[in-house]
Amino acid sequence: MNKPIRRVSVFCLLLVLALMIRANWVQGLDASALNANVHNKRTVIEAYSYPRGDIIVGGQAVTKDLLVNGNYYKYRRAYVNGPMYAPITGYSSQAFGSNLLENVEDPILSGTDSRLFFRNALDTLTGKQKQGGDIVTTIDPKVQQAGWNGLQGKKGAAVALDPSTGAILGLVSFPSYDPTSIAGVTSEYAKNWNALLKDPSQPMLNRALRQTYPPGSTFKLVTAAAALENGNVTDINAPTQTPDPYTLPGTNNQKLVNEAGDTGCKDASMNTALALSCNTVFGKLGAEMGGARMLEEAQKFGFNNSSLTIPVGVTASNFDKGMGQAQTAQSSIGQFDTRATPLQMAMVAAAICNNGSLMQPYLVSEERSANNSVISQWSPKQLSQATTPEVAAQLQTMMVNVVLNGTGTTAKIPGVTVGGKTGTAQNGVNNSNNPYAWFVSWAKGANGKQIAVAVVVEDSDTARGDISGMHLAAPIAKTMMQAYLGQ
Repeated sequence: MNKPIRRVSVFCLLLVLALMIRANWVQGLDASALNANVHNKRTVIEAYSYPRGDIIVGGQAVTKDLLVNGNYYKYRRAYVNGPMYAPITGYSSQAFGSNLLENVEDPILSGTDSRLFFRNALDTLTGKQKQGGDIVTTIDPKVQQAGWNGLQGKKGAAVALDPSTGAILGLVSFPSYDPTSIAGVTSEYAKNWNALLKDPSQPMLNRALRQTYPPGSTFKLVTAAAALENGNVTDINAPTQTPDPYTLPGTNNQKLVNEAGDTGCKDASMNTALALSCNTVFGKLGAEMGGARMLEEAQKFGFNNSSLTIPVGVTASNFDKGMGQAQTAQSSIGQFDTRATPLQMAMVAAAICNNGSLMQPYLVSEERSANNSVISQWSPKQLSQATTPEVAAQLQTMMVNVVLNGTGTTAKIPGVTVGGKTGTAQNGVNNSNNPYAWFVSWAKGANGKQIAVAVVVEDSDTARGDISGMHLAAPIAKTMMQAYLGQ
């Protein structure tokens, strides 16, 4: 072979070698990045070329796939009772991606999870169409429906838990939206998407998990737990040395007052103070214990936990660090910078009901393959020991008194032991906006079933003077508890 031909041959071999290296580099090292690239439509087209798995509630699928045989997409996602279950399922859209369970459980729902490899390989060999696996939720459809019905015409959220396991029985946010309306790629779906983003009522906001509110007087449960654990109160029926009004320490005569004037809060016992929702008693207790002790107690109940997932991510509730006595007093009655999601306050009620043990909240009980074989199953886990069993028993006694003789009488259920705490939290500068109405509760049925519920109503057509946890939130919690206990 002469020299010029030899040089050309070597050059061609080098080109082939470079091409092989580049091809392997793209298919190997760059594959994940290219697959995840937002401009790569092949992955989306592939994802909608076969049916996704279903999200199951009460044994029934609340998702489905419609065969559309479009130019690019063979299937499109659709939802049963979409608005009611949207805070749980989220959406899966050909144009706008996904969120909530549709997002975090996508490997199972899409069938791409490595645990489904052998199932997928077998389907390929037998010529069977690929199909995603199913997600079984903990939601009780009766509880969900009761919360949904109760929040009609209002703006707010409701969460129900099984105190003994942490299973989420209900997760409602209102107003809501239909995920089916944004599932496709045509101009109609884009118009719906833009309308949802511009809607001032924020129907796509998951108020149960992602919105925090001042918890108001419902936070007094945490303050009561701290006071009993710390020894500031040794007898829940003994008078406290509490003036009415109470001058906040370190201030120029700044007063903490009770909502309805002289309500019997002066020197009231903690049991009476919880039933009457006395700001002065719990503000004074919080100031006396100090910010560090109150912070410790709040965190045992789940506040400031930024890593909580159910498996959907949850916005952390807040109790400030490094506060002075006056700020601690206000924070101890659920004001100042104290903020909580409805899930967080359901966790507080659940821990008290469960003898002080706070269980990890969870929304998914099982992951299944397309042939219904179980891939994974959730086992209940303790998140923390929020308070001692002895303190929890005293808190239960006080919460029952709230329902029987205090501000929570609208939550009574005949034949059922119900404990609760109302809250009417300030909203806006100098409480210029309508206050938030709260009710947190638990119920124990004769059949041994238990449920904990938190409801917040942030807006309704109720006259401002009639807004209260007792009138707006407690009746919703009652119907949710009744739905679960069969009352």
